[in-house]
Amino acid sequence: MLRRFLLPALTASLLLPGCATNPVTGKREVMLVSEGQELAMGQQTDPAVTAQFGLYPDQKLQAFINEKGKQMGAVSHRADLTYQFRVVDSPVINAFAVPGGYVYFTRGIMAHFNNEAQFAGVLGHEIGHVTARHSAKQQTNAILGQVGMMGAMIASPRLAQFGEQAMQGMQLLFLKFGRDDESQSDELGVEYSSKIGYDAAQMADFFQTLQREQAKSGAEPIPDFLSTHPNPADRYNRVHQLADAWKKNNGNPTTLKVNRDQYLRLIDGITYGEDPRQGFVENSAFYHPELKFQFPVPRGWKHQNSPQQFQMADPAGKALMMLMLAPGASPEEAAQAVAKQFSLQVAESRKLTVHGFPAVAFVADQVQQDPQTGQQVAGVRVLSYLIQDGKTIYALIGAAAPADFAGYAPVFTSTMEGFQRLTAADKLNRQPERVRIRTAKAGQTLAQNLTANGVPAARHEELAILNGMQLSDKLGRGMLFKVVGK
Repeated sequence: MLRRFLLPALTASLLLPGCATNPVTGKREVMLVSEGQELAMGQQTDPAVTAQFGLYPDQKLQAFINEKGKQMGAVSHRADLTYQFRVVDSPVINAFAVPGGYVYFTRGIMAHFNNEAQFAGVLGHEIGHVTARHSAKQQTNAILGQVGMMGAMIASPRLAQFGEQAMQGMQLLFLKFGRDDESQSDELGVEYSSKIGYDAAQMADFFQTLQREQAKSGAEPIPDFLSTHPNPADRYNRVHQLADAWKKNNGNPTTLKVNRDQYLRLIDGITYGEDPRQGFVENSAFYHPELKFQFPVPRGWKHQNSPQQFQMADPAGKALMMLMLAPGASPEEAAQAVAKQFSLQVAESRKLTVHGFPAVAFVADQVQQDPQTGQQVAGVRVLSYLIQDGKTIYALIGAAAPADFAGYAPVFTSTMEGFQRLTAADKLNRQPERVRIRTAKAGQTLAQNLTANGVPAARHEELAILNGMQLSDKLGRGMLFKVVGK
C-alpha cells in the first residue's frame, strides 16, 4: 500500500532526471544522486558501519590495506577521491564499498586470502564499485528501498520496519549489485590490481575458495560476497581470461607479484571465526565474558551478534528480540530514552529486580499511520526490560505484531528475566581461535601436515578451504600453510 502513495512522487522526480558522465565508461547516464550527495552518503554511513562491526585492532593489517588502497586509488578512474579503507571485526567472509570511496574488508575475508594478489584483486573489485558509481546507481534504482539486518531475517514487514529503526544508517551497506555491475567490477579489479603490479589471475582462484566455503556452510551468510554475483565457475574462467588479456595487451610482463609468504606472515595470529570475548551462543544461551552476563536464547531462534547489539529472530518470522545498551543514569531514564528512540507509547510499566539487578519493565506500542484510513494504529507491540549493572544499563527488547504479542510475551519474559551474572570460569576464560602459520615438511600432503600440527580430522576440509588447497596437495619443504588454534 505504501507504494501507491509514494510512486507518484517518485515518478515526478524521475521526470526531471539528473545526468552525469560515468567515470569508467565515459557515457552519459541518468543519475539521481549527485557526486556531492554520494560523498555525503559515505560520510554518514561510515560511522554506522564501524559502530555495527567495530574496527579490527591490528595496526599492521590496517597499514597494509591503507598502502595498497592508496596505490590503487591513484591508478583508478576516480583518482581525485579521498579513499578510506577499513578492516572491520567480523568473521563473515565479505568485502564491500559504500559511496564516496569507503571500502571495508572483514577480518574473515582477510583470513581466507592466501596471497597479496588475491587481496589486491578483490580490493580492485570493490574500488571498481566506487569508480563506476554502482552504489549511486543502486540508490537511483532503489531510491525508496530500505534494508536492515533484521529485515533480512524477519518476514513481517512491520517487524522489519522496527528492526530498521534499530539499524539506522545501515541501508546503504547491504545494497546488492546486479550482474552487469559485478562483471564490470571484476574487469576493474583485474585492471587496477594489474596496474599496481599484481597477478590478477589470483583473484579468480579466490572465487573457488568462496564457492567451497559457501557449499560447506550450506547457507548464504548475510552479507555474502557471492550473492547476486555471476556464476562462480563462469566468473573463474572469465577473470582468468581478463587477466590473460591484460597481460597480452601490456607486453606480457613477467614481474607480476603474488607475494604468498609475505601475506601469510602478515595475517599470522588474526582472529578466526567468532570472537567469544565479544559474546557467544552455546547450548541456547548467550554469554558475554567481557561484560560478565548471560541470558537464555529461545531454542531454534536465529541470532546475530555485533559490537552494537545482539539480535534474535523467531524462525517463523513473527517476533524478534534484541539486546542493546541504553542511555541514562537509572532504569527509569533508560526506559524513557528507549521509548523515545523507537517512538513507543507506553501502556504499562513496573519496577522489579532481575537476579539482583534493578530493572524497569514496560509494555508499549509503536504507533503507525494506516496508509488507507490515515488513522493511528498499533503496528508493533513491545516488551522491554531495562536492567542496570553498575553504570551500564542494558535494554532487552521484544517485538511482535499486536495479534501475536500474547503468544510471544512468555518467551520474551523468560529471556529477559533470565539475565544474570556470568560466573562460570570456562565461559569467562573463553578465548578466540587464531590463524597460525606453520612450515611444511617435505613430501607430505596438506592432510598429513595438518595432522602433524594437531588439527583433528573433522576439521581437515575446513582448513583445506582456508588454505585454498586440496587435502591431497603435496607441500614442498619450507612451504607455509595455515592452521587454527588458540
